[in-house]
Amino acid sequence: MADNNFEFRISEKDGKARNGTFSTPHGIIQTPVFAPVGTQATVKTLSPAQIEETGANLVLSNTYHLYLRPGEDIIAEMGGLHEFMQWKKPMLTDSGGFQVFSLSDMRKIDEDGVTFRSHIDGSKHRFTPEKSVDIQEKLGADIIMAFDECASPYDQAYIEQAMNRTHAWALRSKNAQKRTDQALFGIVQGGIFTEFRKSSAEYISSLDFPGNAIGGLSVGENKKEMYQTIEVVNDILPENKPRYLMGVGTPEDLVNGVLRGVDIFDCVLATRLARHSAALTMTGKLNLMNAKFARDHLPIEIDCDCYTCRTFTRSYLRHLVMAKETLSGTLISIHNISMLQKLMRLLREAISQGNLDKFASWFLSQYEYKKGKTADTILSDGE
Repeated sequence: MADNNFEFRISEKDGKARNGTFSTPHGIIQTPVFAPVGTQATVKTLSPAQIEETGANLVLSNTYHLYLRPGEDIIAEMGGLHEFMQWKKPMLTDSGGFQVFSLSDMRKIDEDGVTFRSHIDGSKHRFTPEKSVDIQEKLGADIIMAFDECASPYDQAYIEQAMNRTHAWALRSKNAQKRTDQALFGIVQGGIFTEFRKSSAEYISSLDFPGNAIGGLSVGENKKEMYQTIEVVNDILPENKPRYLMGVGTPEDLVNGVLRGVDIFDCVLATRLARHSAALTMTGKLNLMNAKFARDHLPIEIDCDCYTCRTFTRSYLRHLVMAKETLSGTLISIHNISMLQKLMRLLREAISQGNLDKFASWFLSQYEYKKGKTADTILSDGE
């Protein structure tokens, strides 16, 4: 139902990867793109100006959390999310589905929707596809998501039920949409099971959403299973629509996702790591609590031009960490988000130059991470 505000144009391709632009009412999103997560209408510890300085131009907020506090009606009365949090660039809200299923200890799922209790005060609430869309329309983000059910990746019998519910809820979400200035994306589910993923990708594609998402990954499966699932789904999802891999954002997963045709990513990883003293670099993570940084005159990363690296030493950042000063989370978050934005720029440049395979091979060979271990479970579940 989205109007002509939303147009996805692919400008360059290299293998399955592509550079593109997705037009929204609040500006053009250059893809592939990484979106920092502003769960409760704020990217933790950062102001909108600081987020913008990192190079980010898309931010995600969470429907479940904003519905509970302060409430979608208050945000609507204040002019919508863009005005409320003073972020004037494109925004995306998830459906709240993942949080309903993962954060609530007491929930009852039926074919119509989900009844759950707030993780804040135990109060009882109910989400249906229609309710989720209504909340997101009041929040007013540029991209909104169909209500879905995210299940454990290995429970085959239950995953089939959850997938079928997701399909029915996708159609209901589409029929419930009233605003034409928001792009509603469908979500593919199906766990790690190839036939389920194929069936889900085919059905969601048939609904002709302006964009499509891959849900239910980075929830316990290993890296090989994640990447194989992305390949299966992206071989079916329409070429002319943006593809959004939900809740995935480690540097190695960004590279592997782009190689497999993903256009949009989000994750809380960058800011969560920052608040736990870890800095992302092009060669791996730095634990700034490490004593070896106490007298280190270098910035986090020598060739990084973010505010933190232009201004402060590892020694100072370690001091802030050890003194438990909140400024440490701000400064490391600025760097971590900037690092991921730089990585996305390099990926876009590699696609443009036709040497993505070469760049990806170099990056993955020199980047230190635990190969073959369980996929990161740091999801968009709220910070």
